[in-house]
Amino acid sequence: MQKTGVIFDLDGVIVDTAKYHYLAWKNLADKLGFEFTEKHNELLKGVSRVRSLEILLEIGNIKLSEEKKQEYLVTKNEEYLGFITKMKADEILPGALELLDTLDSLGIKYVLGSASKNAPLILKQVGIFERFAGIVDGNSVSKAKPDPEVFLIGAKKLNIPQENCIVFEDAIAGIEAANRANMTSIGIGNEETLHEADYNFENLTEVTSDFIKKLISEKNKKKHRV
Repeated sequence: MQKTGVIFDLDGVIVDTAKYHYLAWKNLADKLGFEFTEKHNELLKGVSRVRSLEILLEIGNIKLSEEKKQEYLVTKNEEYLGFITKMKADEILPGALELLDTLDSLGIKYVLGSASKNAPLILKQVGIFERFAGIVDGNSVSKAKPDPEVFLIGAKKLNIPQENCIVFEDAIAGIEAANRANMTSIGIGNEETLHEADYNFENLTEVTSDFIKKLISEKNKKKHRV
């Protein structure tokens, strides 16, 4: 039987930590004396911490010394870490545990492929770290999505060819990275936004065990025909 593996993005697929980034940035904006809204926060998604601070300061029309910028970057990260170290299992997004159970029952291994440097901590906090066959996080890669590096390393951890991998992603850059790696891409979220994905679902509750079984069966048949 053809070996198939699954790679999960973390934020927006397994858990939602974006809200904690927003709270930490909002608290900094409050301290600096200007309003930072959820709409503003959309500008920071998928952006590095340094660039996020620059965007935030542009919104507030504030100029700071490099020394002060570094100080605020540390403060923001410490505050964010304070939030995620309080995370519990009830913050796992709906459908995620059921999907992991389905993969376990089928003997399908899965790894994490996330830009977050705090991915292992988050998985431990919500109690599912041990379930993953491997973790590829921001400490493991040199190139950000849409570069496929994170997923290619994930395939190596699974010890299977990259074309046999199925990727669950909620970001455009992640879908592009999966497609560039010649992997099956499954978009979780707005279908219009993630239209380049091979398959689309609003959230993981829509991903049935029948769909997974059929997808794996089709991939196996396809490989046998080659």
